[in-house]
Amino acid sequence: MTVSEALRLGAARLATAGVDNPRLDARLLLARAAGLSQAALLADPNRPVDPDSYEVLLARRLAREPVAYILGTQEFWSLPFLVSPSTLIPRADSETVVEAALAAQPAPRRVLDLGTGTGCLLLAVLHERPGAWGLGVDRAPDAAILARANAIALGLTSRAAVLVGDWAAALAGTFDLILSNPPYVASAEMATLQPEVGRWEPCRALDGGADGLDAYRALAAVLPGLLAADGVAVLEVGAGQATAVESMARGAGLHHSGSRRDLPGIERALVLRAD
Repeated sequence: MTVSEALRLGAARLATAGVDNPRLDARLLLARAAGLSQAALLADPNRPVDPDSYEVLLARRLAREPVAYILGTQEFWSLPFLVSPSTLIPRADSETVVEAALAAQPAPRRVLDLGTGTGCLLLAVLHERPGAWGLGVDRAPDAAILARANAIALGLTSRAAVLVGDWAAALAGTFDLILSNPPYVASAEMATLQPEVGRWEPCRALDGGADGLDAYRALAAVLPGLLAADGVAVLEVGAGQATAVESMARGAGLHHSGSRRDLPGIERALVLRAD
């Protein structure tokens, strides 16, 4: 089987299974199976490839396992992140949180990421701000281990620490910048998620309770005590949730100082400050 034949057949099978971007996924999987870059793969369409190794990866994708889990990596903020089923896959929408954070707090010294997952929010900010030190907290030990591995891979271990904990339960002190992408899917909507999300990504990182806002209630209770006098908190929110989260924050003594929309136009990053 040649590269061109493998790509054509693989993309057709993935399309029939309802996979989005079947041609791209077929290319990524074939490149991994062949041990080549995408550029090298496409440079020689007549190159023979091993159909067996490609079939193993295709079968996983046909079961709707996300490509990021199959490959073990996902790009975020133009940085490579290790991923695993213990964490959410970093998404382009979440880059809006990084953009909002860098704009709202240009020179943070101490950064906190609550529910850090892969560490993508924290490590992206630290990558952009060499004078900052950061702490990531996640209740899942496997997620904390992965975030630590990403800090090592990105050369940020001297400025990044990761702890296992339940939100801010074990923390003392204040931070100039607090980041969080908490669970925000309403429980009743979990069954409607795409198979790549609902079947494969960790439920604890998605399910936000009956109205999707449980995590924001917990955050609103702890943020005032964690923010420095001029500190900023930037929270990712789901579609249509910004007003409700802003109201919770206001009730806790915080004020809304701006928001940022993602590329589809959804109000995605909420910026909060202490009153």
